[in-house]
Amino acid sequence: MPRAILVNAKDNVAVLVEPVQQGETVCVDRNGQSPLELAAVQDIPVYHKMALMEIKMGAPVVKYGEEIGIATANIARGSHVHVHNVASRAMQEK
Repeated sequence: MPRAILVNAKDNVAVLVEPVQQGETVCVDRNGQSPLELAAVQDIPVYHKMALMEIKMGAPVVKYGEEIGIATANIARGSHVHVHNVASRAMQEK
């Protein structure tokens, strides 16, 4: 089963440590808490982010316990989170 890491308990994304294919179940290491298992909605490359919950368009994307961007589209739980659906707040203000 592919694995992912939750960096901070506040995060709404996890980082994949292995590539994952659509439909595969991913085991998310949650820093000593019981692991979370969720299905990948699409293929996601290694070291990319996966949504742990639904992230609504305009909502913050949180990694390292910090806002790293804003969702530019609705992002389903288990989806690939990357530049195609996230923008930095600085880019939106320009």
